[in-house]
Amino acid sequence: MTRTLLAIPNVSEGRDAGTVEAIGRAFDARLLDVHADPDHHRSVFTLAGAPGQLAQAVRDGAAEALDRIDVGRHQGIHPRVGAIDVAPIVYLDPPDRGAACAEALVLGDLLGEQLELPVLLYGELAAGRSRAELRRGGPAALSRRIEAGELRPDFGPRRLHPSAGAVLVAARPPLVAFNVELAPPATLEDARTIAARIRDGGPEGLSSVRAIGLWLAAREVAQVSTNVEDHRAVPLARVVEAIARHATPLRAELVGLAPRAAFDGLPADLPVANRRTVEDALAARGA
Repeated sequence: MTRTLLAIPNVSEGRDAGTVEAIGRAFDARLLDVHADPDHHRSVFTLAGAPGQLAQAVRDGAAEALDRIDVGRHQGIHPRVGAIDVAPIVYLDPPDRGAACAEALVLGDLLGEQLELPVLLYGELAAGRSRAELRRGGPAALSRRIEAGELRPDFGPRRLHPSAGAVLVAARPPLVAFNVELAPPATLEDARTIAARIRDGGPEGLSSVRAIGLWLAAREVAQVSTNVEDHRAVPLARVVEAIARHATPLRAELVGLAPRAAFDGLPADLPVANRRTVEDALAARGA
């Protein structure tokens, strides 16, 4: 049986369809899914391939992104540190963890040496260092921390790229990006309060859940944006239940793909945009 890894590069462009399409083409035929979000001003690409195939594909898409995106002019509500903000390699089965780690390290080297991007590792390749820790304060704060010697890129130059910032690379199991819009009259402050309560470490903390509160100007609704890092321990139904204790969930959206098991018990009456599973996407391409 062919072993399959995923790469999930997140690019800081979600409004210019031509740019998103060009970057997708550069990722080549390994592209499984694209989720572009104009409010977050971010696109999430999902690629699939055997070990040894993905690093070069991500590098090629990243090169296209560098030609088209200036993160210094970027205005979106999602935290970010670069044009190619994060580029994790994902293993679907625990035995493939080592292959994913190797692929991520090759990717870091390609991005750093060939594209001159400073690459910072996170997660298990960096003793558990988190994306949130590296993103704290945005690109300007990251640049100061690198210049002060507080942080040192794992690959590439010891300075931010003038237009593309930095890129964060990891090897990890599947993460589910799941956003829940709140019914009016919920406000941005309501969304932030709920996110603080339900995230890991909060008063009602869900283990492995990261959450922030956002306001979607185009839809004029508040949103609790979550990353569920262990969907087996915390299925999406528990996230919805926790939010519903404080506000009425209006609709939800999946960003990228999710394992089928993540949807176990999810209320059937909650609309979920972009609902698509990793298993379905792989089966559709015969992987």
